[in-house]
Amino acid sequence: MKLPSLKIGDLTAKLPIIQGGMGVGVSGSKLAAAVAKVGGVGVISGVQIGYREPDFETNTLEANIRAMKNELKAAREMSPEGIIGVNLMVAITHYDEMVQACIDGGADLIISGAGLPMNLPKLVEGSNVKIAPIVSSGKAATLIIRNWTKKYSRLPDLVVVEGPEAGGHLGFKREELDEDTMRPLDEIVTEVIEAVSVFEKEFGKDIPVIAAGGIYTGEDIARFIKLGAAGVQMGTRFVATDECDADPKYKQAYLDAKKEDIKIIISPVGMPGRAVRNKLIKSVEDGRIPPKRCYNCIKKCNPKETPYCISKALIEAVTGNLDEGLIFVGSNAYRLEKIISVKELMNELVSEAEKI
Repeated sequence: MKLPSLKIGDLTAKLPIIQGGMGVGVSGSKLAAAVAKVGGVGVISGVQIGYREPDFETNTLEANIRAMKNELKAAREMSPEGIIGVNLMVAITHYDEMVQACIDGGADLIISGAGLPMNLPKLVEGSNVKIAPIVSSGKAATLIIRNWTKKYSRLPDLVVVEGPEAGGHLGFKREELDEDTMRPLDEIVTEVIEAVSVFEKEFGKDIPVIAAGGIYTGEDIARFIKLGAAGVQMGTRFVATDECDADPKYKQAYLDAKKEDIKIIISPVGMPGRAVRNKLIKSVEDGRIPPKRCYNCIKKCNPKETPYCISKALIEAVTGNLDEGLIFVGSNAYRLEKIISVKELMNELVSEAEKI
């Protein structure tokens, strides 16, 4: 079996592998460009992307907008022909402004979850940017697509189905993430493919469905393509690469993680998430850590009540201060054994998939 290419509107990726957006700063221009250069879809995380800017503390929004444009420019210079996307959380306070920064910066694709991106078509109107919602059920896919077609006469350019074994924030209730109640990704992907097919038939247009969450091997990739998915999205595997933008200590935390260290937490965003139970998480279990300042990053965050500042925790992690950092991981992070290049990883995945 030869892996098919992935068509996203008028764009074509040689390989049907999307590198998941991981923030803060874990997937920046370096990682995204490396993935795009070898034929996948590279994705920059847009959340608090300006954390390294000198005025980030005092001028956060402007720093983020500036950094978004600079990261996209840098990725494009490293991979002129590749497909470069951005992952944006609907939950961020300045979502509209960051979408515009992606457009201005020349992003090929915006992938959006952590909420329902109901007005995304309006925000990208008049641009060539492709758009993709992240969903965790057929119901959510139907709701978003029906809204987009009715209000904006716009279909998604692809749909990402993120299952319960993904890293970071998850689109499930806490009780749905226990091993005995967790729905298999195969089942959810099939459900979403069926939901999307209704609109494909109605509008006569293909809408690629991408499987995400817990996908680790080439064998996994082959399985989902045989199931009917157009491709996969993977995050955890790309952290353990030379080109990942995170500090080496962050990457080492993935290599050191044991299965029993990976836990479901409730993030300050109010959503369940999967992370390493490190010193920070243990401290929060004993009581809240009041933020010293508020970055106004999440719409629903109340700094007087939040258990800790998620922006600070993610920035501490990506810069190597692991004791005070939040380390989001996928369910299979404990399987990682070494750091390799993006090219080596992609070759391994393709070889495994094509053997199946």
